[in-house]
Amino acid sequence: MTQWYEERRPFDADEVEDPPAAGPAAAAAYAAEDDVSVEDAVPELEPEVPPEPEAVAEPAPEPEPEPAPSPAPKLEHVTSGLQIPEDYNVIEGEPKGERRAVAVIVGRFNGEITSGLLQQALDELQLHGVSRSNITVVPVPGAFELPLAVMAFAKTRRYACIVALGCVIRGDTPHFDFVASEAASGLQVAALETGTPVAFGVLTTDTTEQARERITRGADAARSALEMAELFTQLRAANSS
Repeated sequence: MTQWYEERRPFDADEVEDPPAAGPAAAAAYAAEDDVSVEDAVPELEPEVPPEPEAVAEPAPEPEPEPAPSPAPKLEHVTSGLQIPEDYNVIEGEPKGERRAVAVIVGRFNGEITSGLLQQALDELQLHGVSRSNITVVPVPGAFELPLAVMAFAKTRRYACIVALGCVIRGDTPHFDFVASEAASGLQVAALETGTPVAFGVLTTDTTEQARERITRGADAARSALEMAELFTQLRAANSS
């Protein structure tokens, strides 16, 4: 048989070249043997650039506190211009309605006007802290019936004050004078006999137009009633101390 392969020689470990060691020194030796520069043998490595630190968001500036609202100016029932000398003990009520029950008794006669008086009074009471649940509205036929209704509600002692609203417009007969006079005196008697503050919110005018111009008297009466109720509260506190 023809021998088609070459005869293998025995393995000689000395004939195998050792692989070049890694590192710059080995690269320099390798370059010297092959007449190659070190720069060509060892490629220049780009320096590692450290990553830029993440930008830290600056905290948002704290909002400046809003200035405290200035207290509402004190509203008087009427503008009096009263000046009290200093260094005197003064007990004065303010229109405070918190935790107070109020009855509003209103005449149905001249309802176009008394409806406006009623709305003004209700808005003013709630403005000064009287809750709706503590307001009782009592319609009566007219201004002449106001004193009797006010007396009845004042005697219950359930209300800190009572607001009486009505409208009497002068006509061609003396009817106006009797009704207006009796309404005013009757409401005063109800307050004096029961000790409950009663605010007089009855308009007595010559014409309907004059009454319309005085619709805000409903708010004045409500404010006056609350002021008197607070005055009585301060008086009781002063006597108990």
